[in-house]
Amino acid sequence: MLAVIGGSGLYQLDGLETEQEHQLETPFGATSAPIIQGRYQGQSILFLARHGAGHKFLPHEVNYRANIFALKKLGATRIFAVSAAGSLREELKPGDLALVSQYFDHTRGKRAYSFFGDGIAAHVSTAHPACPALQHDIEAAAKRIQQPLHANKTYACVEGPRLGTQAESFFLRDAANCDLVGMTNVPEAFLAREAQLAYCTLCLVTDYDCWMEDPAMHVSVEKFFEVYGGAVNEAKAVLTELVNHPFSETPDNIKQALSNAVLTADDSLSTAQKAWLDILRA
Repeated sequence: MLAVIGGSGLYQLDGLETEQEHQLETPFGATSAPIIQGRYQGQSILFLARHGAGHKFLPHEVNYRANIFALKKLGATRIFAVSAAGSLREELKPGDLALVSQYFDHTRGKRAYSFFGDGIAAHVSTAHPACPALQHDIEAAAKRIQQPLHANKTYACVEGPRLGTQAESFFLRDAANCDLVGMTNVPEAFLAREAQLAYCTLCLVTDYDCWMEDPAMHVSVEKFFEVYGGAVNEAKAVLTELVNHPFSETPDNIKQALSNAVLTADDSLSTAQKAWLDILRA
C-alpha cells in the first residue's frame, strides 16, 4: 500500500475517500496526526500530515519514528513524501518540482535518528536512500502528464526552526554539493529504510534559500506561501497519475534491509522489543 506524507501546507489530501482514521500509540510515542486510510483514485492509500493538523510541530519536534512505524504497521510498503525545499541551484526555480535521490544530514542531534539502540544493535545501509523503483515510477508519471520534474537531486536537511545564514547556504551548495535544503526529510528517509519501506521525496521548490546576493530573492514565510499553492497542485497531479498505474517492484535490498543488519540475538530481546522488531521485519 502507498502512504503519502504531507509536508507544510499539505494537511489533507483532496479526493481521498476516508474509510478509517487511525490514532495510533506506538512503542515510540504518538504520531503527528491521525493516519487517514481510504481510497484515492480507486486505490487504497494512507495519508499522514507530517506537522500535524494545523501545523503544530516544528521539524525537530516531529515524531518521525512513530510516524514511520505506524505507517508500516498499517500495511504501507511505499512512501511518497512531499516536502517544501529551498533551491541551492539557479536552475531549480521557485514553483518547480524536484525528486530527491540523496540526503545530506546537517541536523544537530535533537532528533531520534533510529529505531535501534537501548538494547538492540543494528546498522542499515543507506548508501542509496531513495528507492530507485519508486523514483522511476514518479518520473514516469510526471512525464506522462508532461509535468516538468528535476530528478536525482541531493537534499540537505538542516535543524531549523530558524532559516539559515548565507554562510550555511554557501556551505551546503558548494562544499556539500547539495541542490536543495529543507528541515524534515532526515531522519524520515533513513527510518523508512530501517522499516524496509520504499521511500522517495518530491520537493516543492519555494525559494532560493539565501545564497543569492539580492535580498529580495531570499527565503521568507511570505514568499513560501506565494509559491507553495501552485506547486502543491502540480504534486497532486503527479500523485494522481502515479496511483493510476502499477508500481514497479521494490528492490530486495530495501524489502530485506534488516535481513543481515541486526546484530543483537533474538533471544536477548524482551517480548516488547521482539514485537516491534517483528513489525519492522514484516
